[in-house]
Amino acid sequence: MTTNKSQTPKEIVDVLNKYIVGQTDAKKAVAVALRNRWRRLQLSPELQEDIIPKNIIMMGPTGVGKTEIARRLAKLANAPFFKVEASKFTEVGYVGRDVESMIRDLMEIAVTMVKKKKKEEIKEQAKKAAAAKVANLLRKDNNDIDNTPASDSFYVINDEKPRKTRKKLVEEILAGKHDDKDVTITIEIQAMPMMNILGPQGADNMMDDMGINIGEMIGNMLPKNKKDKTMKVKDALKALTSEESNKMLDMEAVKKEAKYKVENNGIIFLDEIDKIASAGGGHGPNVSRDGVQRDILPIVEGSTVNTKYGMIKTDHILFIAAGAFHMSKPSDLIPELQGRFPIRVELNSLNSEDFVKILKEPKNSLIKQYTAMLETENINLRFTDGAIKEISKIAFKVNTKMENIGARRLHTILEKLLEDLSFNAPELKDDEVVVDAKYVKKYLNDIVEDQDLSKYVL
Repeated sequence: MTTNKSQTPKEIVDVLNKYIVGQTDAKKAVAVALRNRWRRLQLSPELQEDIIPKNIIMMGPTGVGKTEIARRLAKLANAPFFKVEASKFTEVGYVGRDVESMIRDLMEIAVTMVKKKKKEEIKEQAKKAAAAKVANLLRKDNNDIDNTPASDSFYVINDEKPRKTRKKLVEEILAGKHDDKDVTITIEIQAMPMMNILGPQGADNMMDDMGINIGEMIGNMLPKNKKDKTMKVKDALKALTSEESNKMLDMEAVKKEAKYKVENNGIIFLDEIDKIASAGGGHGPNVSRDGVQRDILPIVEGSTVNTKYGMIKTDHILFIAAGAFHMSKPSDLIPELQGRFPIRVELNSLNSEDFVKILKEPKNSLIKQYTAMLETENINLRFTDGAIKEISKIAFKVNTKMENIGARRLHTILEKLLEDLSFNAPELKDDEVVVDAKYVKKYLNDIVEDQDLSKYVL
């Protein structure tokens, strides 16, 4: 299931508040959408089929938190999440990506997620099997250990003495007592580098759109080359553990669970949806935009897409669309597509007070990031409240004078502010650097006032 019963919409918003400043309406909307997914899964299968997700459109300028809200929501739900720009798609018949590819990409992400989880579950078992193989290799050079040929049933030995000896050796390997010994293992290597056999990217996309992975097919047909490699026991244990994990992995179970996750918990974030809205009617480039909308429509409405892992139903995938909508508006989308995004929330532009909160409050705020980075050089970087206010004021001022890129402006401001410090950090003798308002003005005021320079620097 997507979320634990104890995670109410209020609790989901509380978690989002740790990473994103403001935007309460958007947080509430996604929290309810996430909770509704859990509610749906508590109902009878018959009723579940009829309950469709309430897709969301988030409107607001760049850098105000649209993508971050969706990304954090997916992490919170432990759900497959895929972000794609709607402008990357073209109408069927034109050169470009087909809209169905986003479902295939989402399925790939889900398979990777499930494989990682399954491998973690069998990690100890795989490590023991790998240690058994290493023990079999070590005992060849040790007269005190039984030299019976190695077998997969490592512990099933009739003779009590060699069984105890081997078990003890395995335990010692797992405990790290033989880490620095050399051992020669046989590893599989690729027979030849995989080349782009089809040539143009469009051809690759065409095969991908058919749910066929040519590289994987050819890779399976090629003979597996094996090579002996000598390494330390601790490195051999890692390599063999990975190999054993892959052998133990039940790919059919992985595909089944990934399919369930995508169909019931999957989230697709359609960014830049305003770029395919046609404000001027269906002529010129708007013809293609309308075509992309019509291609997206059946995916959002609910259809079946062919992937290399099987057929995927899109009926219950949650779609979150986002766009600045400064040149168009949601009503410029075709009516059918509008109807599939019933929830609309507007995100506010950020002011200097918001920037102060963004710099100080989030769990991994920019101030914390830069402080931690310079700690690696034994520099204690400290920002005063006056410095944070000055940085926020400058960021807001630059956004007002030039393109408004929201909180992303803080990245450019801080990077320029700390450029000299970051460059000279390895040679600095002082272990504490205090950034105050005076420091900020010294490094940034001239740049902000020089309009021509600020265009390139900030």
